Amino acid sequence: MVPADMFAHLGSTIGGLMFVWAIFQQYFPYELRRHIEKYSQRLVGYVYPYIQITFNEFTGERLMRSEAYSAIENYLSSKSSTQAKRLKADIKNNQSLVLSMDDHEEVSDEFKGVKVWWASGKNISKQQTFSYAPINDEKRYYKLNFHKGQRELIIGPYLTHVLKEGKAIRVRNRQRKLYTNNGSHWSHVVFEHPATFKTLAMEPEKKQDIIDDLMAFSKAEEFYASIGRAWKRGYLLYGPPGTGKSTMIAAMANLLGYDLYDLELTAVKDNTELRRLLIETSSKSIIVIEDIDCSLDLTGQRRKRKEKVEEDEEKDPREKLAKEERETKPSQVTLSGLLNFIDGLWSACRGERLIVFTTNYVEKLDAALIRKGRMDKHIELSYCNFESFKVLARNYLKLEAHHLFPKVRGLLEQTNMTPADVAEHLMPKSLTGVAENCLHNLIQALEQEIENGKLKAEEEGKEKKSAAEEKDQDTEASSDRK
Repeated sequence: MVPADMFAHLGSTIGGLMFVWAIFQQYFPYELRRHIEKYSQRLVGYVYPYIQITFNEFTGERLMRSEAYSAIENYLSSKSSTQAKRLKADIKNNQSLVLSMDDHEEVSDEFKGVKVWWASGKNISKQQTFSYAPINDEKRYYKLNFHKGQRELIIGPYLTHVLKEGKAIRVRNRQRKLYTNNGSHWSHVVFEHPATFKTLAMEPEKKQDIIDDLMAFSKAEEFYASIGRAWKRGYLLYGPPGTGKSTMIAAMANLLGYDLYDLELTAVKDNTELRRLLIETSSKSIIVIEDIDCSLDLTGQRRKRKEKVEEDEEKDPREKLAKEERETKPSQVTLSGLLNFIDGLWSACRGERLIVFTTNYVEKLDAALIRKGRMDKHIELSYCNFESFKVLARNYLKLEAHHLFPKVRGLLEQTNMTPADVAEHLMPKSLTGVAENCLHNLIQALEQEIENGKLKAEEEGKEKKSAAEEKDQDTEASSDRK
C-alpha cells in the first residue's frame, strides 16, 4: 500500500507548481513570457522524440471547411466509437447515426506496424459584434503525434492512406441521388430504391458473376490507368419486359454506392447538349439509357430496312404510332453523337462510371452501338425459372421449401412467365395472407398460361393450314388457266 504521506507530498508539490505558474503568468511581462515559452519549446524539441501535425477545421482567409479535416473526421469515426471514452453523436442524411470523439479525446492508430496517436481539440476566442456583446468563436482541430524516426512513412504513405480512406467513407455514407435531365441540365431526388442482389430474382451463379465483375471494376483505377483506358465500363441489359432490368440497375447502384443518371434521349436537343450533360455528371455514377431501341431512331442510321418496317407496321399498328411519335420529336441526337458519348474523348472527363443500356429487342440495335469496348458486358434477363422463383418465394413468402415447389418447377419449364408476373401472383392480397394460397394462385396462373399457349398454337396451325390450302388452290387455278 502507498503511504498516506506520499499522497500529501505529491499534492503539495502540484499545488506549489500551480502557484508558481500563476505568479509567472500574472507578474512577468508578456514579451518575457513569450521568449521563455519560445526557447523552452525549442529546448524540449531537442530531447522530445515525437512530431506533431495540426489539421485545423477551417483554413484560408474565407474560412472554408478543410477537406483534410473532414476526411480525417470520417477516417477516425470507427476508431472513436471503439476507443474514445467521450463521444459526440450526430445524424447524417436523416438516417444514420455517426459517432466522433469529443474534444480533448485521444485515439491510436497503426500503419505498417507503426503506432500513431490522434487527439481532438478546440480553440475558443472571443469576437466583438455590432451589438458590443462578445461571442465565442470555436475552432476545432485534430493533432497527429508520431515518432520522429517514422517521419517519411507517416507524412507520405500514411497521410495519403488516411485522406483516401476518409473520402471513400464519405462517399459510402453520403445521401445518393437519382438524376434526370431537363433540357441541358440535371435535376435530382434522393435515391432510395431498396433493391439488392440478394433480393434479385436470378440464378445464383449468374448473379455472383455480375457482382464479381462490378466489384473488380470499382477497384481497378490503377489497372485502367496502366492500360491507357478511361475508367468506365458498359453494360447492356436485354430481355422481355418485366424481367427485372430496372431492378438490376438499382441493385448495381446500391452495391457500389453510386449515383444514378437516368438519361432521357428524347429530351436532348442535339449532340452538343448531350456532351454538355455528360460533362456535368460526377464520378462514381451510373448513366442509364432505358429502352434505347425506343429512345431515338438510332438503328436505321447505318442500314435502311424500309420494306421490313412497312411490313411490321401492317402487322402491328402500334409500330406505326411509335414511328410517328419518334418523327415528331425535336431531338437531333445522332448515332455518331451517341457513340462519342459512350467512348469518345469527352467520355474520359470523369472516372469510375458505368454506362448502362436496356432494351427489349437487342436485335434492333446497331452493332456499332453494342460492340465490346462500348457495351463490355451483355446480360440477358429472361423469363422466370425455378431458381429465380425460389428467390421470389423467399422474398415474398419467407419460404425456403414447400411441398408445392416441385409442381411450380414443372409448370415453369412448360411456359414463359416473367419474374414480374410471378411476383404479382406471390404478393399476399391481405395482411393475413397464407403462403400456400399464394402458391395456388401462381399454379393456377401458370396452368392458364400453358392452356393459352396451346390454344394460340392451335390457332396459328389452323392459319398456316388455311394459308397453305389457299396457296394450293391458287396454284391449281393458275395451272387450269394455262
